[in-house]
Amino acid sequence: MARLDVLYIRAGGTGWGPVDELAHLTARLLDGTLTTIDDRGEVSMLRKAAASVPSPRRGDRVLLVLAASPAHLAYAARREQWFPGYRTTVAWVIDSFWSDRISRFARRRGHFDHIAITDPDLLEEWSSATGADVHLLPWGADTLAAGAIPPDRPVDLVRIGRQPPAWDDDDRTIAMAREYGLVVEGRPSFHADVRENQSAVRHALKRAKFALAFSNLVSPAPYTHPTREYITGRWTDSLAAGTTVAGVAPSAAATTLWPRATVTLDPSDLRTGLEQLRRQVDDWTPAIAAEQNRAARLRLDWRWRLKVITSLLDVDESPALRAELEQLGSSEENA
Repeated sequence: MARLDVLYIRAGGTGWGPVDELAHLTARLLDGTLTTIDDRGEVSMLRKAAASVPSPRRGDRVLLVLAASPAHLAYAARREQWFPGYRTTVAWVIDSFWSDRISRFARRRGHFDHIAITDPDLLEEWSSATGADVHLLPWGADTLAAGAIPPDRPVDLVRIGRQPPAWDDDDRTIAMAREYGLVVEGRPSFHADVRENQSAVRHALKRAKFALAFSNLVSPAPYTHPTREYITGRWTDSLAAGTTVAGVAPSAAATTLWPRATVTLDPSDLRTGLEQLRRQVDDWTPAIAAEQNRAARLRLDWRWRLKVITSLLDVDESPALRAELEQLGSSEENA
């Protein structure tokens, strides 16, 4: 049996909790050894030089590099990773829309056999830049971690993450929402511990009918891409919890999500947006939450992505992965 090493390069800043969870889920379900490296913003000259050294291919070891950013692939140029060598190497890049940041190490042919990215429109660009076989593995969620989906949801809307200026003041939004008989909650409290923070987010989502999220083109920030739209964990974690996403969906939602996964709210006029939300809440039923969770299990769960990863690595599915895939596959019958 092949030995799997999982190298996870953890990005700085907040908001990477879902990817931290993915790294641990991957190691558990693929029987891999997880090594985590924190991004320090600069790769050593020695590792940069390693980009020109051919990667040895031998033995029964396989490597999966899980990178938040294309630049992080340079961290894979570690002696511990490349010697004595791997039979197969795969990289999975989450924020693959930063294609101008693909590291020299990844651009050098032969280091990665396969590269998986989350952006459906960039397969050809990544293939041309890296020479690797490039595959689409979109953002997902751990839908089994969401647990039972409660039918009663006392909160109409919960804020998740960054928002456009009209929606950014939680106190103002909550106060105006009361005029329309709506219960709105601000962002969940932040916890330094990643797992505790993810648990708090899930708890907040499972109390709410709708989660507030806007595309980065409508709600930009210094750390978002200025021209390319993309899905993030705000959408997938919400739907896994049975919570419909309200705001403005990115264009990638057309290929990754389903028609009723999102509803549109005016991004620039709070009062108009709350009037739209009022109509959506009036039409909401507990069956909608159950349907969102069911669709997320069948279309978004990370385990379906990990099944593809096992194929790319040419390793057998572990008993744990097979068992949890069966749970997902039977979710439609049990809903």
